[in-house]
Amino acid sequence: MSAPVYEVFAIRVGANAQRTARENFLYDACCGDPNAPMPLDYYFWVIRNEQQVIVVDTCFQPATADRRNRQMYRLPEESLRQLDIDPARVEQLILTHLHWDHAGNLGLFPKATVHLQEAELRFCTGPKMAYRTVNKTYEVEDVMSALPPLFEGRMRLHNGMVEVLPGVTLHPVGGHTPGSQVVRVNTERGWIVLASDAAHLWVNIRERSPFPILDDLAQTLEAFTEIDRLADGEDHVIPGHDPLIAERFPRWNDDPHIICLHQPPN
Repeated sequence: MSAPVYEVFAIRVGANAQRTARENFLYDACCGDPNAPMPLDYYFWVIRNEQQVIVVDTCFQPATADRRNRQMYRLPEESLRQLDIDPARVEQLILTHLHWDHAGNLGLFPKATVHLQEAELRFCTGPKMAYRTVNKTYEVEDVMSALPPLFEGRMRLHNGMVEVLPGVTLHPVGGHTPGSQVVRVNTERGWIVLASDAAHLWVNIRERSPFPILDDLAQTLEAFTEIDRLADGEDHVIPGHDPLIAERFPRWNDDPHIICLHQPPN
């Protein structure tokens, strides 16, 4: 029996226009002029068909954007409503990891079952969070907001690959954080992989040149191989922060911040 087919949308929430190439690679080998502009976009994702709606990550809150000097285009809930999705009624929420730009709005989803790798929650509440070098990529309020779903019995802590629904699977890859996971989804154009921060940019994975924020270099490189294995082709890999996503894929209703990943690239 074939897997169900889903629509998948990248929702662009904001940007870091001041980013330079040297900041996007662990080493300078792939960035040419290290001082050249190389901005990042910030996304979360929606997976849906006629029966199901799944949200992947929750991006960041306005106060966090201000504090971290990030541009914010639109509140996540506003884009969801453009898609006729009420966040308060969403039943499935996947968190690829708990960094500040991926887990900032959990309170918008009071009924959702939350899917997270157990290794991520253990890490974020463990002794290494005492180090500023480690905790600066997290917001303590965001980590704390993961506790109500846990206490309410709405959190599913996974230890390995799992099927959330037929046609949607989670694959732990580590590397970027100890509990980072990617999402594989069946669409009308084949299996795509939402790589999230396992691959920030297409060039990171294509050149095997990692983004500099990582927990384990070897796991990061192995994650690139796993992502390529899971996806049906290079344009089926969706990196977590690449501005080219909004250029390569069609817009939904001509909205520049809602991009159709289930449709072939332009």
